[in-house]
Amino acid sequence: MTTGVSLYGWLLDVGRGVLGWLRGWWLVVFIGAQLAVLAFSPSSYRRESRAVVLRHIYYAAGPGLPGFTTLMALFNVVVIRIVVVTAFAYGLTQYALDAVVRVLVLELIPLVAALFVAVEYTIPGGSELYKLRRDGAFDRMRRHGIDPLSHEVLPRVLAGMFAVLLLAVLSCLLSLVLAYVAVHGFTLAGLPSYNHAVGNIFNPVVSLIFSMKTLAFALSVALLPVANALRDMPRRASRTSVELQGLVQMFVLMLIIEIASLIGNYY
Repeated sequence: MTTGVSLYGWLLDVGRGVLGWLRGWWLVVFIGAQLAVLAFSPSSYRRESRAVVLRHIYYAAGPGLPGFTTLMALFNVVVIRIVVVTAFAYGLTQYALDAVVRVLVLELIPLVAALFVAVEYTIPGGSELYKLRRDGAFDRMRRHGIDPLSHEVLPRVLAGMFAVLLLAVLSCLLSLVLAYVAVHGFTLAGLPSYNHAVGNIFNPVVSLIFSMKTLAFALSVALLPVANALRDMPRRASRTSVELQGLVQMFVLMLIIEIASLIGNYY
């Protein structure tokens, strides 16, 4: 009898956990749909709204851009040097450029850019939204005729997505330039063969998968912290717990996106 009761309690707890998990992801989809409607609504880009969006874009991408670019340049130099020297040592010179572009540009850079924006902007921004909502700021906005989604939430999501895409594009261009210099040196003689090799890698299917993966990373990084901030958390929940939940969900979703892109590129 005791075993049956304990099993029933365990199953009940598991069911509640699954329902809570599904409810959380449904909230993410619902909020994402609302924000998509607002993002394509002209009323969201009036003069005041544009100023708010531009300010958040600067906060998301501006302060961290020089440091991130410098760190990515150093990281690219180290990784490219290791791959090129290893390929030369084993007589696989013709595969050095292919390995560098596939490892750095296709796989690592979008992931690193998304994680950087998440840590620097979107997760702290989500905790700020949670604090505003908990302190009643959203209710005060509604009483004054201001929509919190369009005034506070949408600018942060757009800024987070823009920052990920900007850092990813700049880092990819930097990696391609450094890869050319590492393989061919400071000369334009190898430019035709380099363009041919990179063009073969970025065929239409790979380019589409790369673009969709980067956009999915940007959306995940920008949306999940906001969705957690708008969830009804227990009263004992702190800003740290909200950030941790958003980070865990983000890692899970980004892992699924990365696995899907690997399957599309190599299988």
